[in-house]
Amino acid sequence: MSAEPTAPPDRPVGPVRRAALLLALACCLFGAVQYARASADPALDRARTRDAVLAAGRTALDRLTSAEAGQAEATRRSWLAVSGGALHDRLAAGPARDPGVTAHGSVAEAAVTALDTRAGTARLIALVRVDLVQGAGAVTTDRRRLQAELGRTADGWKVTALTTVPTGTA
Repeated sequence: MSAEPTAPPDRPVGPVRRAALLLALACCLFGAVQYARASADPALDRARTRDAVLAAGRTALDRLTSAEAGQAEATRRSWLAVSGGALHDRLAAGPARDPGVTAHGSVAEAAVTALDTRAGTARLIALVRVDLVQGAGAVTTDRRRLQAELGRTADGWKVTALTTVPTGTA
């Protein structure tokens, strides 16, 4: 004789199980509401914009503090690609000049000090290390504190003004 499998008896859901199920559903609902609130937070958009400004500014300052000896036109094209506004106009108006040295700039530290998302403007301050290679191969290192004004364009954030920040004297 073969015994047919029997289904387990239907057990009513006990009050403890019901409470646990309701608690789990409440936690899921709470988490979903918090996630929706966080993703719609205007501070999140501002933080993303600040990060984009910082990344674009660092890249631009690396390029604007770099030059290749004997490559005046290529250097100028590189500078024009990351500049906008009055700085771009000034760089485009003058002839490409060979600096006679090779300079490799790299941003060591940078921070966004002002951001106006409505106007599409920002200010960045940075410490830039510039390695200068003279014709004989001697390398000297210069550290510069720079302030960059940036503007939002159709192509992203561009440096519109660049100034040296004086260091304090002790």
